[in-house]
Amino acid sequence: MKLVSRFEAASRSTAELHGLLTEAFNAFAVAPRGSHERCDALLSMRNIEDELAARMPKF
Repeated sequence: MKLVSRFEAASRSTAELHGLLTEAFNAFAVAPRGSHERCDALLSMRNIEDELAARMPKF
């Protein structure tokens, strides 16, 4: 999986982010431990989750 940067995540819709989060999770699950692909998937999940959290309403 290609790394999803925070900038790229910010340019996507919320629905797209949820789809990308699923893809990143699946890529992380099947990638060999310690591989570059697994690291990219983990960083992508973090960037996507950070963007989703930033869109949540603040109370």
